[in-house]
Amino acid sequence: MAITGSGSLAVSLFVFVISAAFLLKGAAETVTVDGQNLATDNVSVIEGETATISCRVKDNDDSVIQLLNPSRQTIYFKDVRPLKDSRFQLVNFSDNELRVSLSNVSLSDEGRYVCQLYTDPPQEAYADITVLVPPGSPIIESREDVVSEGNETELTCTAMGSKPAAAIRWMKGEEELTGETTAEETYDRMFTVTSRVTFSVTKEDDGVPVDCIIDHPAVKDLLAQRHLEVLYKPEVKIVVTYPEGLTREGDSLDLTCIAEGKPHPHQINWLRVDEDVPSHAVVTGSDLYIENLNKSYNGTYRCVASNAVGEAFDDYILYVYDSRAGEGAQQKIDHAVIGGVVAVVMFAILCALIVLGRYFARHKGTYFTHEAKGADDAADADTAIINAEGGHNNTDEKKEYYI
Repeated sequence: MAITGSGSLAVSLFVFVISAAFLLKGAAETVTVDGQNLATDNVSVIEGETATISCRVKDNDDSVIQLLNPSRQTIYFKDVRPLKDSRFQLVNFSDNELRVSLSNVSLSDEGRYVCQLYTDPPQEAYADITVLVPPGSPIIESREDVVSEGNETELTCTAMGSKPAAAIRWMKGEEELTGETTAEETYDRMFTVTSRVTFSVTKEDDGVPVDCIIDHPAVKDLLAQRHLEVLYKPEVKIVVTYPEGLTREGDSLDLTCIAEGKPHPHQINWLRVDEDVPSHAVVTGSDLYIENLNKSYNGTYRCVASNAVGEAFDDYILYVYDSRAGEGAQQKIDHAVIGGVVAVVMFAILCALIVLGRYFARHKGTYFTHEAKGADDAADADTAIINAEGGHNNTDEKKEYYI
């Protein structure tokens, strides 16, 4: 409904008169009545977004509904908006509901809004609008950019300009850390939250991310991240490049020292514990080479690596065997292998013979010679032979006699 000019003035005067009469009467008689028909809800809204206030009537007897702001100025009287704030817009009006939206909400809009129903006695319901202000991007700082293993480091995370105060959590990789948090309220009812966390680092922490995670009802997935940079002393390992087996007299020995650290080791030294390194040993960078070994070279050879954090070492114990050491043992090993193979083959043959013997024993039958066929039915040996040859009883056959 469009109202302009003198019409708008008339409506405003009408609303003023009705509201004044209600206030005069309500000042003495407005009470909270059990089972009243009027209801509304509290609203939480993020700054800059839209809030909706709903005044609902269960059983309306044609009473008038209006909505007031925290200063008790009329926003809507039925479906008319006397207040000159175009951010308020009518969403729905009926006998049972007055629903109004407020766009572009700011902190100044926060407060208690009043739904009024002109009944006897008058009824009021209150909708508290709470404005949420998300914090700005968190800032994470470190007491030092680089820390050595075994030392402590301190990180600070700050979340500014939030309402209500934000909560801060810490994560180091998959591990949750406990920080000390303080919140300071500023003059504009906003909060600045600061959290500090202190912990010791190891070389395994180098490159691990530390997250400052912000929890706030007005924002999700807000965090700041910093990767740890940890300095640590070298890790040293000696690798035998040659020979692959025993070290025998007359052979050569080639050792390589592998050293890793942060910063990278700037110095690698070879030494022989409690003795001097053989005079003809050759050291080239991280490699130690000794040719024509003999038993006088036996001992512990040590590789020492160092960097700005510290030093570390690894040892190799050299024992020089006779030039033919290990050959007899190898022959014995070969003979043992051959003997084992022969034993397995003989066992397999024996098992096969046993199986075949059992097979023939189970299938054994009764066998007769050619001459024995028909012997069971013959009266004498001659008759048995004749029966075997022809398979018939020939006693009635024709006989020939020679004189």
